[in-house]
Amino acid sequence: MGKFSTKRGKATPAISTASLPDIIFILLFFFMVATVMRETTLKVKVLVPKATELQKLEKKSLTSYIYIGEPTPNYAKTLGTAPRIQLNDQFATPQDIIQFVENERVKVDDRLVPFMTFSMRVDKEVKMGIVSDVKQELRKANALKLNYSATPRTEVY
Repeated sequence: MGKFSTKRGKATPAISTASLPDIIFILLFFFMVATVMRETTLKVKVLVPKATELQKLEKKSLTSYIYIGEPTPNYAKTLGTAPRIQLNDQFATPQDIIQFVENERVKVDDRLVPFMTFSMRVDKEVKMGIVSDVKQELRKANALKLNYSATPRTEVY
């Protein structure tokens, strides 16, 4: 009779980790390149309203944002709690909007100016008076492509 031999002494080989640092650096490099840093520091509280009929913006690079809301607590000490307009990183008045529109148009190629969109991110507690003032100034500046930012509503009524 023959002997049956068992393979007790043989184990599976260990997984090679020689290429692991290369993979980690490739992932790190990818995320460093793909990450977009926030361009604007919000100085106003903006909790946008919820809506059901939403459309995504096609070209976000041609979108300029106008924030309207109550100043954050560190600015509320000096400015109060009345709603304020924020253009880029500065507080502004409705009269500053025409200059803001002109500055944003200078940054874009002349062929793309008609496709520029001005997106209003308005806090849901803000009264419509300041919003209508901003809209009037946008009309004066011939910035007629306007967008209101909102979040999707999940519950159905």
